Amino acid sequence: MKLRYLFYILAFLQLVLLILLFYSAAQSQDTLFYIGEGVVLLVLVFLIYFYYKVLKPLDAIGNGMDLLNEQDFSSRLKPVGQQESDRIVQVFNKMMDQLKEEKLRVQEQNRFLDLLISASPMGVIMLDFDGHITMMNAAALRFLEVNDEAQLHRKLMSELDIPLAQKIARIPMGDSETVRLNDSMIYRCSHLSFMDRGFAHPFILIESLTAEVMKAEKKAYEKVIRMIAHEVNNTVAGVTSALDTMSDAMSTIPESDDLREMMTTSSERCMSMSRFITRFADVVKIPEPQLQEVDVNALLLENHTFMESVCAGRNIAVKLNLCEGGSRVNIDPILFEQVLVNIVKNAAESIGSDGEITITTLPLSKGGYPVGGRKHEQGLILEIADNGKGISPETEKKLFTPFFSTKPNGQGIGLMFIREVLMKHGCTFSLRTYPDGLTRFKIRFS
Repeated sequence: MKLRYLFYILAFLQLVLLILLFYSAAQSQDTLFYIGEGVVLLVLVFLIYFYYKVLKPLDAIGNGMDLLNEQDFSSRLKPVGQQESDRIVQVFNKMMDQLKEEKLRVQEQNRFLDLLISASPMGVIMLDFDGHITMMNAAALRFLEVNDEAQLHRKLMSELDIPLAQKIARIPMGDSETVRLNDSMIYRCSHLSFMDRGFAHPFILIESLTAEVMKAEKKAYEKVIRMIAHEVNNTVAGVTSALDTMSDAMSTIPESDDLREMMTTSSERCMSMSRFITRFADVVKIPEPQLQEVDVNALLLENHTFMESVCAGRNIAVKLNLCEGGSRVNIDPILFEQVLVNIVKNAAESIGSDGEITITTLPLSKGGYPVGGRKHEQGLILEIADNGKGISPETEKKLFTPFFSTKPNGQGIGLMFIREVLMKHGCTFSLRTYPDGLTRFKIRFS
């Protein structure tokens, strides 16, 4: 407790002493004066005893309360020499030891959780009670394709112009959904909560399933293609051999030209079927890329005329918008040329006729940000945009899945080939129609 109470008592006693002195002086009685001095002396002795036995222990306890209020668990109280007070001091010091240990344990646990979240391959997004983003780990930034967490701080998931964020925003609390985007990426997204000071604190978990799903898909369609190719090729070989033998045998029979022509047509159809199956088998047998440093801008310039020939007869212009530098990446130029031709061919077929395809390159800075025309060697974005009819949201969900095609007689081989090659190069990519009406195929080389 404060010592001000002692000062109040001393001031009161001094006032009493002064009154006695004035009274004794007026009565000229020395005895009364001495009695007053004795009373004051006894009171002072009592006050000293009262201070050490009552006020000092209370003051020590008050200091302990201040330490608790400041959360200073490293300081301790000294015994004051009073039995009951020293028991309180002993209990207080023991409580401070326990609080210090608990605080250290909580700090160590929080540090461990921070390291675990930071290093986790799962994306973790912490939200406040109103659903605003407060924190996210590196994996979540990578899944959302964002370079700086500050760009998303205090924003709602529904406010982000990011396909994955839009999907997550529609997941109810307590539910999990598997999300497949237009870049062939597949995520398991969960909107969960944990108890924090008696309230449900929301957070989001994002788990990438792309590698596992694609591995399973590839294993399945490889098995199907090998089985079909084996059966078809064996059958075609036998049928064409028999047709050729019969055609040769009937060459001496008069008036058999029509029948022989039918046999020739049937043989050609069989060979066409064999080539059809071979195309699927070729997708399965894509070779590993032979990486070398390639200037993508130079590669685009070399293939510009060929890309224009792909659009020949459609009145479609192919324009290049190339950056001034920073376009050197490690790729297999032969495989990438095939990817480029497939993308341009799909864009031209989407336009039909009378349109424009624009190919843009944009270098990336160390942090992943576009830097316009500045020279940089850290990465590159390649964008192929067309003003065709676009892709519906329903179609976006099925893009890059095996054998899916929007063309009436399409086999879905083109996008399968593009997906396999780009993933072998470690690229991230997306294909979607944007609000400005342009359909963009974006490839990011890291």
